[in-house]
Amino acid sequence: MPLAPLPHEYPFRLVDRVTEEKDSAFSRGRVQVRVTGGQRAASGGDWSSPLWMAEVIAQSALLLQGGDAEIGRRGFLAGIDGFRASRAPIAGETLDVDVSLTARFGAIMKFRGVVSCAGAQVASGEILVRHGGAAR
Repeated sequence: MPLAPLPHEYPFRLVDRVTEEKDSAFSRGRVQVRVTGGQRAASGGDWSSPLWMAEVIAQSALLLQGGDAEIGRRGFLAGIDGFRASRAPIAGETLDVDVSLTARFGAIMKFRGVVSCAGAQVASGEILVRHGGAAR
């Protein structure tokens, strides 16, 4: 799947590629993120904040649910719930992000995300996203 549906640009585009799409209705999927030192420096922050991994889950959800860039620009991250990170990723690591749609109410969608590195979970939580298009 191309990454064109994401409205984000470097250095804020964090998802590198889709590694697994579960179904066309998007109930689950997996993406991959390569953590680079240049990305951290260019974004003006560092990966030590768990909010970066919440953003990875949000971008993964947008990409996998089939949104397009225009709808993505009008949508927004509406909430983060129960988010936990055990450690920050470091440059050179590859993160696997599993995302699943757990609830939908009109234009509001709730996703559960799990971020793993080398098979070990490093972050997880739920996000609420306001879809940027018309209510579905």
